[in-house]
Amino acid sequence: MPGTDKAAMKQRVFEQAEAANVRFVSLQFTDIMGVVKNVHIPFHRFGGAVDHGLWFDGSSIEGFARIHESDMYLDPDLDTFGIIPWERGTNAEGSTAKVICDVYTPDGEPFAGDPRGVLRRQLKRAEEQGLRYMTGPELEFFMLRRTTSEDAEPNGTSGVALNVEPLPHDQAGYFDLTTDEAANVRKEMVEALEELGIVVEASHHEVAIGQHEIDFRYDDAMRTADNAVTFRTTLKAIAQRHGLYATFMPKPFHGINGNGMHTHQSLWSCDGKTNLFHDANDEYQLSPIARGFMAGLLAHARGMIAILAPLVNSYKRLVPGYEAPVYISWARINRSALIRIPQASRGQPEATRLELRCPDPSCNPYLAFSAMLAAGLDGIERKLELGKPVEENLYHFDDTMIRKQGVGMLPGSLEEALDEFANDDVIQTALGAHVCEWFMEAKRGEWNDYRTRVTPWELERYLMTY
Repeated sequence: MPGTDKAAMKQRVFEQAEAANVRFVSLQFTDIMGVVKNVHIPFHRFGGAVDHGLWFDGSSIEGFARIHESDMYLDPDLDTFGIIPWERGTNAEGSTAKVICDVYTPDGEPFAGDPRGVLRRQLKRAEEQGLRYMTGPELEFFMLRRTTSEDAEPNGTSGVALNVEPLPHDQAGYFDLTTDEAANVRKEMVEALEELGIVVEASHHEVAIGQHEIDFRYDDAMRTADNAVTFRTTLKAIAQRHGLYATFMPKPFHGINGNGMHTHQSLWSCDGKTNLFHDANDEYQLSPIARGFMAGLLAHARGMIAILAPLVNSYKRLVPGYEAPVYISWARINRSALIRIPQASRGQPEATRLELRCPDPSCNPYLAFSAMLAAGLDGIERKLELGKPVEENLYHFDDTMIRKQGVGMLPGSLEEALDEFANDDVIQTALGAHVCEWFMEAKRGEWNDYRTRVTPWELERYLMTY
């Protein structure tokens, strides 16, 4: 930001901090896998961090740097400053604030492995074409009871065992009014998010027992990526204060719906006045730009799914029958399609958008948005043609009928997804060589570890028979 703007922002932040008696600041960033990292500093050092950055050892963070290139510094983005609600103290105790940072190398260049920097590069690329990328992720989660048992030995060690059942008395379904414990915890979560500057638009029970969703405001992609990261840490912290556990694991339970991160998207003019996805004369109110963007998403769906659904467990959610899309198609009302076009009221061009339904909330939102934007821009630039919508429920079709529709499928495992990712030059270029190298190495290792494990299912199925 320009110097005068930064000075004014710094003054406002320091006034806010003084009013809240801030004693500590958590400088936050994510590693390549999307895990939040932080450095706590006393507030008296925060001014220096804002003006000059805060040095840290990057070799300690997975995917950041090797020993011989370890020095990096954090540059706080003051737009993301906020008082942490559950660490707001009295006048005697003081409060803790948080701020999200960009990562730089010693020579002052943006670090190629900083996920936030990756998204910033893609947003700049769009801006150079007169485009502003808007997103609205919907993160689903389960609320579980956390119990401690002296007899519990998860993974062969003593410690805390998680009860893998939804909360007692929660027998609710989609949008049901509930009176169980989670309903009140969810309200407290909303209040904490609002205190952190995240504008919540809706909160409701989801399809599965114990499953919930809290939606926040549709906005610029960088802001919603920052909000998604803060959202996950906030919900986990509030749940923990009630002896509960909030999990964003894609498929924690067999036989019921998993957690998705359906992501609404559109492109606007840089001044934010015109939704470039809208065309009043089109049957679906979609402009040529929107159609090209969607064609790009479909063309690169297999190549980017490893970023959007990055866990071994993700592919146990992406199976037919549980509202998770596996078929590479688009539609308006068909929720088995990869892309859905939500109904927009006439006279509301700002509401025209697409909903990509395959991401899950275990992804790194910075990398996920980067991949989606790169795929969409590729569709626009190459003028890819969008095929016809498929409104039939593809879950009811057999393989032969699906092939006749000309519909492809997402990879069925993380291994297959990584192979597709390695061969997609558009997505590889968007994320950069550093991120791709470290991501592939980590995820290949994760797959191999999973592949060689003997599971309880195998023991139950085979041990006594063979």
